Amino acid sequence: MRIQIIAIGAFVATIFAGTAIAQTPRLITEEMMVKSSDPGIEIYVRNKRPADMTSFRPERTVLYVHGATYPSETAFDLKLDGQSWMEYIAARGYDVWLLDVRGYGKSTRPAEMADKPEANPPIVRGDAAVKDIGTAVDFILKRRNIAKLNLLGWSWGTTLMATYTTQNAQKVERLVLYAPVWIRQTASLVQAGPGPLASYRMVNREQAKQRWYTGVADDKKNALIPPGWFDAWADATFATDSVGAQMNPPVVRAPNGVMQDSSEFFGAGKPYYDPAKITMPTLLVGAEWDRDAARATARECPPESARSRGRRWWRAAVRCERRGGVGQR
Repeated sequence: MRIQIIAIGAFVATIFAGTAIAQTPRLITEEMMVKSSDPGIEIYVRNKRPADMTSFRPERTVLYVHGATYPSETAFDLKLDGQSWMEYIAARGYDVWLLDVRGYGKSTRPAEMADKPEANPPIVRGDAAVKDIGTAVDFILKRRNIAKLNLLGWSWGTTLMATYTTQNAQKVERLVLYAPVWIRQTASLVQAGPGPLASYRMVNREQAKQRWYTGVADDKKNALIPPGWFDAWADATFATDSVGAQMNPPVVRAPNGVMQDSSEFFGAGKPYYDPAKITMPTLLVGAEWDRDAARATARECPPESARSRGRRWWRAAVRCERRGGVGQR
């Protein structure tokens, strides 16, 4: 299932430090481009926090990263019924951030994305994406004068955040892996098409919708997504790719580095990162109907935090509630 379950948005907010609010506070929004150490690459980051927040603490600072196909802002910060998942967490006293890895959303598109997909090999492998996370983390830590922060990754983002954590444990307070990807028992639902793997792939609106419903029983589909939510998400998401939006039909372009990594590691029975190096409190969240992070994968996944203090595995209910955000990997 590709639905970002809002009950989980609330749950993830409360596991950092549960806080009830009587009235939604006014939030401040900031957007900025952060220079990478790689020439010509800038990383888009967005911040939301209470307007009266004047001090910052590691346990109250959160950074989110997206999955394999779509950018962070339309999954984490899309208003549905008046509020996004990002805003839900920020309203409870958190300094909340998101980033787009290079090649996604508002971050720099590598030059290869201006060429035909088949003209170049897969771009934006995991090492480049983890470098972008490091760029965002270091920017936030310096800006807030703190030593650590919480990391929240979704789908491919769980691999990236976990990998970053194994390499930079001293900078991570807590780790949340939402729909974690691990060694596969079945083929990935993210498909790049026939032939050699190209530099990037293109996904149209109908393909996106089909993936949303993969794994969902026919008698559950009509009640799964509130009316208008898919269109709201699709309109916002496809608008993030100005080049793809001009194609017929409109598409979102996504780098294929993740596909190459998946083939060489998880698809080949090899872990991408060393789970024994994750030692901080870690939460793993999975959805009952999720076909990409399926139960067989979940059974293999808990060892990734075998040494983690306070590790928890949470299998979510599968029905969307009318709060927060909807998205797709």
